Amino acid sequence: MADATTAPPAMMNPALAAERIPPRRLFAFLIMVCGMFMSILDIQIVSASLNEIQAGLSASQSEVSWVQTSYLIAEVIAIPLSGFMSRALGTRLLFAVSAFGFTVASIFCGFASTLEQMIVWRAIQGFLGAGMIPTVFATAYTVFPRSKFYIVGPIIGLVATLAPTIGPTVGGLITDWMSWHWLFFVNIVPGIGITLGVLILVDFDRPDFKLLEHFDWWGLLFMASFLGTLEYVLEEGPRYEWLQDTSIAVCAAVCAVSAIAFFWRAFTAREPIVDLTTFGDRNFGIGCLIALFIGVGLYGLTYMYPRYLAEVRGYSALMIGETMFVSGITMFLAAPLIGRLMTVVDLRVIIAAGLIIFALGSWQMTWITRDYDFWELFVPQVLRGIGMMCAMVPTNTIALGTLPPELVKNASGLFNLMRNLGGAIGLAVINQVLNERTDLHIARLHERVNWGNATAVETLNMFTQKMQGMGDAAMMAMKQLSQIVHRQAAVMGYGDAFFLLTIFYVGLSVLVLLLKASPPAVLGGGDARH
Repeated sequence: MADATTAPPAMMNPALAAERIPPRRLFAFLIMVCGMFMSILDIQIVSASLNEIQAGLSASQSEVSWVQTSYLIAEVIAIPLSGFMSRALGTRLLFAVSAFGFTVASIFCGFASTLEQMIVWRAIQGFLGAGMIPTVFATAYTVFPRSKFYIVGPIIGLVATLAPTIGPTVGGLITDWMSWHWLFFVNIVPGIGITLGVLILVDFDRPDFKLLEHFDWWGLLFMASFLGTLEYVLEEGPRYEWLQDTSIAVCAAVCAVSAIAFFWRAFTAREPIVDLTTFGDRNFGIGCLIALFIGVGLYGLTYMYPRYLAEVRGYSALMIGETMFVSGITMFLAAPLIGRLMTVVDLRVIIAAGLIIFALGSWQMTWITRDYDFWELFVPQVLRGIGMMCAMVPTNTIALGTLPPELVKNASGLFNLMRNLGGAIGLAVINQVLNERTDLHIARLHERVNWGNATAVETLNMFTQKMQGMGDAAMMAMKQLSQIVHRQAAVMGYGDAFFLLTIFYVGLSVLVLLLKASPPAVLGGGDARH
């Protein structure tokens, strides 16, 4: 008989051994996390360099937007489909196919010489890459013991928030140092490594190929029509005055009809493409709603800050990246602290605090002027980073970590879909607010900047004197004064948008009260015995 003093830890305490994360499993999970990071990052690094891609492909500004739109439409269709495919193919095969297909599509995107080629390969890239995102979430909350959620939860939460935040920085640097082709070529080496690593190390579950015999093709068609047209309407609506544009009106009609057909099919098919009954779980349903609204702020501010810095401050991509990196560093430093906090504090309290902190950061930006620079944006970005992590990580855990394991794969696709749809809705609303409020402020400023305004006349005369000998001095001076008015109106529009986000997130914090209590003890290894 083995002596107690020399017995392995697993023999001395089986409970502790069961709670231990095997190094092989943890390493395999981290490889999958890298794949998710690559997939999410790819959206933002490309968005930062659309002008360069436009020039390289000889496309118009409206045409080049399809480089992003095609990716987003394909991604939003594939994310909820991943739950079914993960059960049918297994985590190992689905993730390897997704990573390899994403890498191959990236190569063809980099070599694309026409806009049509780029759009096709971007759609394939988005569709295949999307499978990696919910698969990582599902793995985190099914493979690891509940007492370790405070470790794996912050990891996936950090990646899901950090990748969109630093994307414009990385994209700007790659384009400045090399060319826009390398926005896609940088995926080759990590993509191959992730594919091989997953094939060698991942053994979390077994495939069930019999599910493919009952694949609901009608359900897929209805879901693709519903989500694809919805994403298109949200993406293009603010630019083309919504339903006043024929294509958007037609897509909106198709979206409404497809939505009805999809929901009917989801509740009547033998094996639905997406199981919507998971929304019957209160924590999951409310968690998805919170994730939807978190997506508004996550993607909305990732869009607003760079746009302000480029449009008003005239920053280059590198300067925008240096400024935006504050939020990324804050998220990175906050993630492990929030993980530990989750073991001692009710998750609902952390989520509510995160939403309030996020609202506080937005509120500080309501006083924005055209002189706001790195240090004026520093504190709001720190608050944004802390608030986003406090809200995101516990929401992931309370929505997915309390479900039965057999429901998590399907639920993960729905949960990630809600966050992405929140981002699309947020960008549509923010764009609409910026457009309308900027136009309103321009009209009001034009009423005040007239010949009866002594300051305006004095400024105009000063500009006229400076322009003497350079052409039509009076016309050039008037144009410069008009540019100042438009810039000021744009800044005031940003302030209004930040104020709207402040009110929105303060109100959202009340929604946390609808969640069921989640004792912190279930997340902490040391407290699991309680």
